[in-house]
Amino acid sequence: HCLVSLLAPFGCRVTVVRKRPVPQSGIRVLGWDERDQALDDADVVILALALTAETDGFLGRRQFGLMGPEACLVNVARGRHVVTDDLVAALAEGTIAAAGLDVTEPEPLPAGHPLWSLANCLITPHTANTEAMAIPLLSARITENVRRYAAGQALDGVVDPDLGY
Repeated sequence: HCLVSLLAPFGCRVTVVRKRPVPQSGIRVLGWDERDQALDDADVVILALALTAETDGFLGRRQFGLMGPEACLVNVARGRHVVTDDLVAALAEGTIAAAGLDVTEPEPLPAGHPLWSLANCLITPHTANTEAMAIPLLSARITENVRRYAAGQALDGVVDPDLGY
């Protein structure tokens, strides 16, 4: 949700894929079984999802082919969402235009790995969520959930064991 609001000033057409799709104003929401439709005309594919048995390795050669040669991948979730060898091939062959990776598989990425030498691959150090940033956000979530609990309201960020996150 936060990413969607950050993209709003740029007039982006946003498609969100959710395990349990809930309509959201101004964006297209697809269910998990429709996820390939989100890749068809995407300029940028941003991975920000939980790692589960179902999402492990879900973005590979076939999905890169659906994205197309002008698309870019940004992965800020988990490295195992992407089949690394397929990503290397897609970048080297021009199947997709570029990738920005905050996470990789394996992590840390070993010296000499092909992703390091690809000009169309940017790798960041996976250090964005500092303690100074995390503590106020976590504190705000806890404070809000205590307020909600006392008021008999639904809590934010409830874990769903059936979904795995």
